[in-house]
Amino acid sequence: MSSTFFGLSIAGTGLNAFKASVETTTNNISNVNTKGYSKQVVNLKSGPAIRTFQKYGNAGTGVVAESVTQNRDQYFDEKYWNNNAQYGLYDKKLYYMQQIEDYYKDSATVPGFTRIYTKMFNALDAVGSNAGDTSARNEFLSDARELTGYFNNISNELSELQTTVNDEIKTTVDQVNSIAQKIALMNRQINIIEVEGGHANELRDERALLVDELSKILPVQIKEAKVTNSNFPDMYTGATNYSVTVNGKSLVDTFEYNQLTTVTRANVYNQSDAEGLYDVAWADTGELLNMNSKTMTGSLKAMFEVRDGNNEENLKGHVIGATSGTITINYPNNTDPLQMNLPVQGYVTVNNTQYPYDGFSVNYDKNGKIESYTFELQNRTLDLNEANEIKGNILYVGSTIDFKGIPYYQNQMNAFLRSFAKSFNDIEEEAQDANGDPAGAVFVAYDSFAGKEATFSEEKADSALPRTYRFTNRENEKNPLSDAYYRLTAQNVNVARKLSDPNYFGTTRYIKNGNTQTDNGIEASDIVLRLQKLQSETKLFRNSGGSDFLEVIYSDMTVDAQECSVFAENYKSIANAIDTQRKSVSGVDEDEEALDLVKFQNAYNLSSKAISVLNQMYDRLVTQTGV
Repeated sequence: MSSTFFGLSIAGTGLNAFKASVETTTNNISNVNTKGYSKQVVNLKSGPAIRTFQKYGNAGTGVVAESVTQNRDQYFDEKYWNNNAQYGLYDKKLYYMQQIEDYYKDSATVPGFTRIYTKMFNALDAVGSNAGDTSARNEFLSDARELTGYFNNISNELSELQTTVNDEIKTTVDQVNSIAQKIALMNRQINIIEVEGGHANELRDERALLVDELSKILPVQIKEAKVTNSNFPDMYTGATNYSVTVNGKSLVDTFEYNQLTTVTRANVYNQSDAEGLYDVAWADTGELLNMNSKTMTGSLKAMFEVRDGNNEENLKGHVIGATSGTITINYPNNTDPLQMNLPVQGYVTVNNTQYPYDGFSVNYDKNGKIESYTFELQNRTLDLNEANEIKGNILYVGSTIDFKGIPYYQNQMNAFLRSFAKSFNDIEEEAQDANGDPAGAVFVAYDSFAGKEATFSEEKADSALPRTYRFTNRENEKNPLSDAYYRLTAQNVNVARKLSDPNYFGTTRYIKNGNTQTDNGIEASDIVLRLQKLQSETKLFRNSGGSDFLEVIYSDMTVDAQECSVFAENYKSIANAIDTQRKSVSGVDEDEEALDLVKFQNAYNLSSKAISVLNQMYDRLVTQTGV
């Protein structure tokens, strides 16, 4: 049976409930501009009815402010996180592609390829007009050094950028570990609060912000499950299991978290790669995180693609022979020596097993195409069974990365320079210098540390005969710079040191031939006329003339940069749209809160009015009846 003053108790519940509602609304208004804050609501519930032993049966007991929870929709969160990984991928690639584009731009202060290349051939024209003029030869050779310096600088800038990206990979891995640790810590704090019956709204918001940040770096899958009593499966304990996985591998498992670590590669994968590049592995197992996976997205993958992108396998072929210390392949996918991008020391992979090598040799056919490669294994000996097992299988070097990153542009410059240098040197080496002696190579590979240069004289072997070239870093081998044009790169290309004396530059086939009828004299320029055709007439690079090099390269960069820009903008727009949808549920709307504030104020005032009315009733009842 209810008390005589039961009405005051009911009205009092209204005061408490609507006071809590006003306070929660005030909190929402205060956090209207707080990043990641989710709108909070007071969940009101009618009080339990009691028996009154009257004919009307039961009587309500007022209202109860059961809890304060946040408005949040997991569906929109997951959509945002999935999209955010794609946005992170293209946004980061665009950031670095714009830097690569800048390296090749022609400006008023820093002349680009086209201006330097044209200037050099203009100077060569002047030599052709006055071959005996030493100053004209000096001018041409100076411009030739400017051209090689241009490629040296770009190659060094790309190497520095590769190192910068590599450093960012390590920083990002540390960031991922920090976020994982914070999420695990918050999971513990959230469970402590909610097991006691509370709602850790602010902590949940902070955790969601961390996942927002993480989802731009790596593709994440989030799962939260209620923990029930093992003896009573329908009884919720208040605790939850919260997991974060990356490509199926657990990063956070409620209170526990895994760490990622960077592992330094022992060898490089591309000829022009910087030393000390990182792979990313799981610290607990050492298993590498597969950054080439089709399901991998995010800014971390973008860094790997920019740093390692080669647009193809470095090399692939069929194993035709194996000894205890070598593996030989034929039918290689790269038969052009000018296109080789293999490091002198690296890894080959057969049957999912990596074999380190410290040198290799190539066999050329009579057409100058590579018909086989033989790799010399490093600190690895194959037994007879293993050698037989790998025969007939596919060997490959490096990974297929479907993106034109730094190694791609390094290799494109190398390929152009090798083709140009070989064509130029082959013509020049038919000439005699001003002294009547055989002229040598103009463009060489110069090793500044060893103080040696490759003049590629061995390339002049009889083209009708197969040739074998050996590439190794071992000290007991012949000069490693004297093999083939493979040795020439954008980083080491230079003008031959002996051409500091311009008289060593040849302009004609015969200055002195022992026969006055065939002597051309120092003013002759028949060789120069042939060299001039290399400016644009001769196909030197990707079926284009030398003067088209920058246009060809820039078309690659423009296409890739434009693709990254379009996708980044699209995914950013989608992210904004999803975030708008998300905020329509969880965000704080000032107008809505203003209406709620008035609504709850009115409800509070009505509860106060009810108390006033009841007070008058009870006063009359007590004073006039003596109850």
